[in-house]
Amino acid sequence: MYDTLMRSLMRESAVKHRLVGQARIQKRQRVLDLGCGTGTLAILIKEMRPDAEVIGLDADPQVLEMARVKIARAALGIRLNEGMSFELPYADSSFDRVLSSFVFHHLTRENKARTLRDVFRVLQPGGELHVADFGKPDNALMYLVSRVMQMFEEVSDNIGGLLPGMFRDAGFEQVEETARYMTFLGTVSLYRARKP
Repeated sequence: MYDTLMRSLMRESAVKHRLVGQARIQKRQRVLDLGCGTGTLAILIKEMRPDAEVIGLDADPQVLEMARVKIARAALGIRLNEGMSFELPYADSSFDRVLSSFVFHHLTRENKARTLRDVFRVLQPGGELHVADFGKPDNALMYLVSRVMQMFEEVSDNIGGLLPGMFRDAGFEQVEETARYMTFLGTVSLYRARKP
């Protein structure tokens, strides 16, 4: 049900393909899908870059079980871990890329900042964070849709355009918004940030 809603309301396929493409994942790089949910992005990463090591992390054990089923069905070697985005169970400098789709709008401002600091910690120098999530609306219709979303999610920071500044505050450089998509639930922005 969740996967069907995401496909129909969020232009999920286009957004996630663009996100993986912009990450320019190289052979044998270690990639974390932060907040992997049902595994859609992790599977796409592995399909597009079968020579990369892909690990998915999510806090919800039931959702992780759905991801395990999908990954087994696809016969892909993706490891899944249970954990919080702001308490990552990984060593310092252990990933080349961290990708995240539609996770940050679920987090409070404090937990967004904590998550970004921990992502910075687990990335290798020169590693990159790539995020797809709600962004600053670019027209009146998207603004109205975003205001409705505020009643249900922690999207104020996102629609206020604060995420790039939060990336910089965590230590990231070369922060940029790389794309925007209009969806039924609001403007979706893609971001890229690099650990120096």
